Amino acid sequence: MKKTPATGSAHPVEPKADKASVRRHNLSLVLRTVHEAGETTRAAVAARVGLTRAAVSSLVEQLMENGLLVESGKTFSGQAGRPGTVLKAADTGPAALGVEINVDYVSVCVVDLAGADRVRITETVDNRAAGPEEVLRRAARIAARALETAAVRRLHPVGVRLALPGLVSAGTVHQAPNLGWNRVEADRLFAGALAAERPGLPQLVVASDNEANAAALAELWFGAQGPVRSFVHLTGEIGVGGAIVFRGELLRGAHGFAGEIGHLPVDAGGPMCRCGSRGCLEQYAGQAALLRAAGITDAPAPEPLSPASGVLPRAADPSRPASEPLSPASGVLPPAPEPLSPASGVLPRAADPSRPAPGTPPAPGPPAPAPGAPAPGPPSPAPLAASGVDELVRRVEEGEPRAVAAVEEAGRMLGLALAGAVNLLDPEAVVLGGIYPRLMARLGPAVEAELERRVVSGLWKPSAGRLRAASASADAARGAAAVVIREVLADPLSYTG
Repeated sequence: MKKTPATGSAHPVEPKADKASVRRHNLSLVLRTVHEAGETTRAAVAARVGLTRAAVSSLVEQLMENGLLVESGKTFSGQAGRPGTVLKAADTGPAALGVEINVDYVSVCVVDLAGADRVRITETVDNRAAGPEEVLRRAARIAARALETAAVRRLHPVGVRLALPGLVSAGTVHQAPNLGWNRVEADRLFAGALAAERPGLPQLVVASDNEANAAALAELWFGAQGPVRSFVHLTGEIGVGGAIVFRGELLRGAHGFAGEIGHLPVDAGGPMCRCGSRGCLEQYAGQAALLRAAGITDAPAPEPLSPASGVLPRAADPSRPASEPLSPASGVLPPAPEPLSPASGVLPRAADPSRPAPGTPPAPGPPAPAPGAPAPGPPSPAPLAASGVDELVRRVEEGEPRAVAAVEEAGRMLGLALAGAVNLLDPEAVVLGGIYPRLMARLGPAVEAELERRVVSGLWKPSAGRLRAASASADAARGAAAVVIREVLADPLSYTG
């Protein structure tokens, strides 16, 4: 043990790195350098990382033997001496599988070591119409098809990353209001379903994250934001997802739930949200809300799901009856019996000042069923909105007043919420993804007007170009897969034979 001069306290001395550890580190360094450059030479790598050309050549040979680097066949003669052969990341061999499960679609992609999207399967499906197990089984079937195609192309994914809506941590979806999921062990259920689809084949390691986080990482790594490294990213789907990137790193918060801007209240007396609160941003700027406001769908605003639906409400809501515990074998865990404490970082619903005080008469609802009649189920979800979005875009482009008003009101509410985020975080840019890029001609000016009015620094000017559309190629499935690729780059020997 060694004592520090300032305090005299004892700290363990880190063991000296052995030769194998140093080489392992240098293999990662060389592989990451080639990956970031796209194409480069051994000499350029040596100059960049500070190793000798001989050392780099030895490391490159090992990476090529393990199928991680290849020579492109081109040469480069920009330096003295004989031309150098150009290196690039292999487009066969180790790869990654990304799976995005959203309310109205499942998208699966296989990404190679260079980050290129090599296999893509997307299916439009109403995932609200089935339970979590069936949704994850369906996603596993799509993933198995993608893996078959990848194998034909000599790509071998080494891991799977799920991109899921809602509060996600440690392999569990703690709450996904728009899917009606509550404490679903997504990693375990998906891994089992994928293994069942591929009997006799090695099981892949499965991990998961929030889909908005994955989309933000895709924008950071593959998007067209140039040197911008700090931004707030919003995704307009059925709900509104959000993520925060600060100095090139995802800002996750103390419990991993940072970025839930879709459930930021913009009107304390506004419509009920499926999360159980009122006036959430997504009730004004989410896809379902936009289509409803534009008169394209006539589904009612959502109400929190009841136990009759088989999906558990938030445990801390005292206005709802307790439900029967579901079996842990199903992967859907019963809610905690007591409201979460402030120490958990999630306040009980009683702490929400926008909700009516205890004793306030409830708003009128549907009449109670007659004695002995079956309990009613939850409100029917709005129809799938893919064609509805096309219709919304058409109406807005034609200047139909109701559609234009709906989009501009959504922009105003987005600007209201984003002004708080910009005042708090001071990002370089705000990036809008999902359906928002298709509506930017009307949506953008409304968002900009609120930001210019409310950002206290006075630095937000529409002419500065800080409000941006997300890149079409930077979606959550690709971002999720790229997280696995980053793990390969960090320790390549762990993913080779």
